[in-house]
Order: sequence, then C-alpha cells, then structure tokens
Amino acid sequence: MFGPKIKLSKELYRKLTECAERAGYSSVDEFVIHVLEKEAERIDSENADEEQVKQRLRGLGYIS
Repeated sequence: MFGPKIKLSKELYRKLTECAERAGYSSVDEFVIHVLEKEAERIDSENADEEQVKQRLRGLGYIS
C-alpha cells in the first residue's frame, strides 16, 4: 500500500497487532483501515442526523 503514512507508538502498534490477530484480520493495515472506515461512517451519520434535526426545527419555526 502506498500513500499517506501515519506514525504510531510502538506500544499502540503492538496492541493493534494483537487485536488484528485476535479478530482474524490478515494484517494490521487491514484492521486499522476497517476501524477507521467504521468510525468515519459513524461520525458522518451523526452529522447527518444533527443536520436533519436542524432542518426539522427550522421547518417548525423554532430556529432560523
């Protein structure tokens, strides 16, 4: 895999390696990518939900 790189402490990398192995991932990279994709989706979903609430409140005239 080529592209952006991030730095991790040795301790965190060791922990991620153990987690990836226990969870059955083929590599630490695969595990980290999966976890980051899930977290990014969760954050995007929260932001979308918040925006929907604001739109409903605007429609009801509670906020401008």
